[in-house]
Order: sequence, then structure tokens, then C-alpha cells
Amino acid sequence: TEIYFEPRRRRGGSYSFNIGTAGSISLVIQAIMPALLFSDKHSRVEIIGGTDVSWSPPIDYMRHVFLYNLSLLGVNAKLKVYRRGHYPRGGGKVLIEISPAAEPLKPVHAVLRGKIVRIRGISHAVRLPRHVAQRQASSAAEYIKKEIGIEPEIEIEAYEGRRDPHLGPGSGILVYAEVERGTRIGADSLGAKGKPAETVGREAGEKLVEELRSNMAFDRHMGDMLIPYLFLASGESIVGVSSLTMHTITAIEVAKKFLPEAYVRIQGSTGEPAKISVAGVGFSP
Repeated sequence: TEIYFEPRRRRGGSYSFNIGTAGSISLVIQAIMPALLFSDKHSRVEIIGGTDVSWSPPIDYMRHVFLYNLSLLGVNAKLKVYRRGHYPRGGGKVLIEISPAAEPLKPVHAVLRGKIVRIRGISHAVRLPRHVAQRQASSAAEYIKKEIGIEPEIEIEAYEGRRDPHLGPGSGILVYAEVERGTRIGADSLGAKGKPAETVGREAGEKLVEELRSNMAFDRHMGDMLIPYLFLASGESIVGVSSLTMHTITAIEVAKKFLPEAYVRIQGSTGEPAKISVAGVGFSP
């Protein structure tokens, strides 16, 4: 199979995309951000679809972990969630604002995470009783405190007893660590029919503890999401990821097709903690 792609001018501005299903809003954001970041003006993009769905980062990860970590490279973007969307009905609505980069992105040097400063999170339940979100949060907090001795601060988002604008039902939880190196390390779990809230919360807690035990500055999912921006940045970036995934390896190989002049070195094996060095091209509009 051959894919032919001929890019034309990048144009910022106001856009509205309706996926039409519970398809992932987060994946759309991943696709459009690099182009709009180097466009001719500020962009406001409204996207309707799924905010918390399988096989993609939840919208809370995007706003609390992904965008925060990209800000270390100089990316200026804001994400507002108006309504959550879960499978199968979707209906989530978000607005992302992206300011064009005035200069090439900065390289980032973050291999080891250092000390854990604090752990935060958000547990939500829509078109469901409030206790679902509370039980998710309690289960995650109990596991994290038992394993690493830190009491997480987890916000509860629920609508029982007041207007609930969501199509729902659905639930989920994100927990993330703010660490000494200045990065954020995240983990999440999604509710499902027949899946106890306690299981959802514990899954998120277990995933975060596993990420933190690697001592690396970025979690496995942030590892692959960072790659396009490291290739575009000016100078050498060196980052540590908790686990070298096939997603990350694929992202590197695709980025090489677009920017073959960039240099990449991977120290580590698939499925293990790794250090990735990228000498970016210093792309500017």
C-alpha cells in the first residue's frame, strides 16, 4: 500500500469538526496540533465526538498531562471541555485554542523524574450516581497511598442532583504525578458496563505506580506523543520514557519520513525504560 501526501499552506483560524460518532477527540487533536502550531495565526477549534473512549488518551490526560508537558517545549495551547462523550453515544464537546509558535520549539532534557512533588487527579461520572466517581477516586487513592505513601488529591466531577448535559452514561479517572524534574506523569482507567468502580480506580492507581517505579520523566503514552515535537524542535532533546512502546518506535519511523535530517538515538529495549535522544531540525514557519 502506498500513501501519497502533498501538503499545502497551513492556515490557522476558527474550525468546527463533528466526528459524528464517539470517535476520539484526543486523536483529532494529536493530528491537527503540529500543523496549527506552525500556521499563520491563532486557531480555535471546536470538536464534537468522544472525550473518554477506549484506545485513546482521555481528554483529562490531554489537558492535564499532554499540553502541560508540551509547554516545556514552548507550545502554547489551551483546552476547554464543555461536555464529555462516551461510547456509544459520543456527544462530547471541546474547544482547543492554539497559538502559533513565534520561534522554533525548545529542546527538552528530562530523563529521570526526581522526587514526586504531589499526585493529583480527576474522577468523573456522568448520567450516573455521584458515588461511582467517589468510589473510583477512593480506590485509586488507597492503592497509591499504600504503595508509595502519598495521599493523592483527586477532584470529583459528578452531576447527580443537578443538570447533567451529557448523553452518557460513562465514567473514568485520571491520576497524575507532578515531579521534581518539572514534568507530569499520568495514568488512567475507563469505566464500563459491569465493571465495578473500585476496579476502575485501582487500575488507574496500579498504572501510575508502575510508571513511577521506572523513575523516568515521562510515561509510556507521553513518549510517543512527544516524538513529532522533538523532531521539530531546535537542538538536541534527551528524554526518559517509562517503557519503549511500539507506538513510540512507529512515531519515530514516521517522523523520519517527514524530517529525515533529524538524528535519533534510542537507548533501551522494547517494553523497558528507555532514553531517547533527538536532534531536531529547528522548524519554523
